[in-house]
Amino acid sequence: MRLKPLVKSILYPLYEKRLYSHLDFAQTPHHIGVILDGNRRWAKANPSSVGDGSTSRGHRAGAEKIIDLLEWCEEAQVKVLTLWLLSNQNLSRSKDELAPLLKIIGETVEGLAATKRWEIRPVGSMDILPPELRETLEQAAKRTAGINGIVVNVAIGYGGRNEIVDAVKELILDAGKSGKDVKAIAESVSVEEISSHLYTAGLPDPDLVIRTSGEQRLGGFLLWQSAHSEFYFCEAYWPDFRKVDFLRALRAYSQRQKRHGI
Repeated sequence: MRLKPLVKSILYPLYEKRLYSHLDFAQTPHHIGVILDGNRRWAKANPSSVGDGSTSRGHRAGAEKIIDLLEWCEEAQVKVLTLWLLSNQNLSRSKDELAPLLKIIGETVEGLAATKRWEIRPVGSMDILPPELRETLEQAAKRTAGINGIVVNVAIGYGGRNEIVDAVKELILDAGKSGKDVKAIAESVSVEEISSHLYTAGLPDPDLVIRTSGEQRLGGFLLWQSAHSEFYFCEAYWPDFRKVDFLRALRAYSQRQKRHGI
C-alpha cells in the first residue's frame, strides 16, 4: 500500500531535476499570473484525520502553497507574479465562509510582507473590501515598497471588467481636470492611455497565465493584460500544485511559438 508514495518520493525529485536542467531561462516568462483555484474542492476531497473538510481548511492549505510558488519563481528568474486570491464576486459568498477566508487572506499578505523579500502590490477594487483588510493591504504595500525582489500583485476584490471600467473612468476624470471637452476626451482614449490607468500600470503584461483545478477559463482574470498571454491549465487543485507542475508550465511556455495577433 505504501509502495506508490515511496516510488513517487524517489522519482519526482529526479523528474524535477530533469525538467529544470532542460529549461532555457532565456525563455522564462517575466510576468506570470496565477488563478489559485480549487481550495474548496481540495478540502472536500481531502478531509483531515478527524473529518474536517471545511472550506477554511482548504483556503489555509492554499495560502501555505504561495511561499513555495514564490521560491520557485525566484529560481526561474520571474520578475512579476500576479495572484488572484479573491474576485469581487467572491464577496457575495455566505458570511460563514467569507469571514474566515478574508482573515486567511489578510494573514497571508502580512506574512508575505514580513519576509521583506518581495514587493507587495494590492490590485483590485479596494473600496469594496472590509476596512480592516484594506488597511492590512495598504500597510503591506508601504512596508515592502521598493524592495528588490519579485513584484507580487495580490488581486483581491478583483474583477477584470471592473478594472477596465475603473481605468476608463480615471482616464476621463484626468482628461476632464485638464479642461478638455467631450470630443477631445474621446480622441484621447487609446490602448496606451487605458493601459496606463489599469491596476497594473507600469508593469509588463503577463507572458503566462496558469490556472489550477482543471477549469479552462479565465473567469475575468487580467482581461486587458492577457491579450497576448500564453495559457496553461493544470488539473491539480491549488493546494496540490507541485514544483513539477510549475516546471511543466514553464516548459510548455518555452516550447510555444510567440506571436501577436490571431
